[in-house]
Amino acid sequence: MEKKIRLRETEEGSVLFSTDPIIMRWQYEIHYLHSYAQDSPFFAGLAKGKLMGSACTTCSATFATPRGHCMHCGSKTRWTDLPLHGKVHTFTTCHFGGETFLKETPFTLIMVEFEGFDTLFLSRLVGVKSDDIRIGMPVEAQFVRNSKFLASDVYFIPKIAAQGSVGGPVDDPL
Repeated sequence: MEKKIRLRETEEGSVLFSTDPIIMRWQYEIHYLHSYAQDSPFFAGLAKGKLMGSACTTCSATFATPRGHCMHCGSKTRWTDLPLHGKVHTFTTCHFGGETFLKETPFTLIMVEFEGFDTLFLSRLVGVKSDDIRIGMPVEAQFVRNSKFLASDVYFIPKIAAQGSVGGPVDDPL
């Protein structure tokens, strides 16, 4: 008589939300080692409450989103401090987000314009209703207390709220 070979099974099953089509919850998790390599100073800066950009070593180009080489002349760049205040260049309200921001939806993303820099910086804007956001609105960088070494460690608030003259304290978004 031949013995059947079977995989070991657990008693857990799946919760179905729909059967036509099948919709079910499925968790997926993976841990891996990740290196920021040449971008490490940017993420280390966030942990210290600093924004780091880059400047070309040959021409006068400056970049709010750091890069290793100038996109105009191809020369190497050097790290430089970004100001912690700027203004809204453009914005969008997101009604869906990835896992990190799902609980915050809807949330607002802005492109921040810094004086003296040629490119823009993408970040979240908190502490203001989307109807009250204006192009050119002054904003100020804020940093999470416990750095996760992620781009989301920095966010912006309206400059008026940062000075305390409107709306009271701004809630920590995380």
